[in-house]
Amino acid sequence: IDDGLFERFPCDAVYAMHNWPALPPGKIAVRPGPMMAAADRITITVEGRGGHGAHPYQNIDPVLVAAHIITAAQSIVSRNVHPLDAAVVSLCAIEAGNLGAMSVVPREARIVGTVRTFKPETQDMIETRLSALAASVAGGFGAQARLNYERIYPATINSRDEALFGQQVAAELVGPENLVADLEPSMGAEDFSFMLRVRRGAYFRIGQGGAEAGRLLHNTRYDFNDEILPLGAALFVRLAERSMPLAAGR
Repeated sequence: IDDGLFERFPCDAVYAMHNWPALPPGKIAVRPGPMMAAADRITITVEGRGGHGAHPYQNIDPVLVAAHIITAAQSIVSRNVHPLDAAVVSLCAIEAGNLGAMSVVPREARIVGTVRTFKPETQDMIETRLSALAASVAGGFGAQARLNYERIYPATINSRDEALFGQQVAAELVGPENLVADLEPSMGAEDFSFMLRVRRGAYFRIGQGGAEAGRLLHNTRYDFNDEILPLGAALFVRLAERSMPLAAGR
């Protein structure tokens, strides 16, 4: 996009699709509004004072501080996000010390994780609260904590007209009974969201099955269902045909 994609190839709308194991083959899902969440990367660095594990009163233990930050962070969604909104704060890894040094309290600990949201205002609030919470918790132990908050992917938001148009096209293709117009959004993320920020459009999910056998996305057992390739191609063709019909007789 930054290299001028839409200047070189002007278009009015953009469409994309993704395999979806939770839907059986033959189903197509699309809806107006949120389809996938924004994805942010968070790193919290806790600085304490290292020393010998036999003398904890001489140290400021960053591992203990990090543990309290991880626990406290779980209150952000439950106590700050409207219950009809959606957000996830997952702190997924912690790095501190050396597993071979059982008696050494490290000087530093790092926590990494992800935040998922649909609304920019919720995203802003979580960043503010997480930064304040980490600093306050660390301060209570005499330590310091700083948050590095990286916004990686924006939310994937289907524009209303294009999503409704997509529903009509999908229903023509697979029948109304195989159109899923109310599939709930996913807290996963999608880089097609960048295109939807500069052009109207819609993001589809195409059923491929496999969830019942544990073959979910980003799983080592995941397997593409080649049988749905014709349907996926046909959806793109039908979108183009309905968007840009040829003149009569051509």
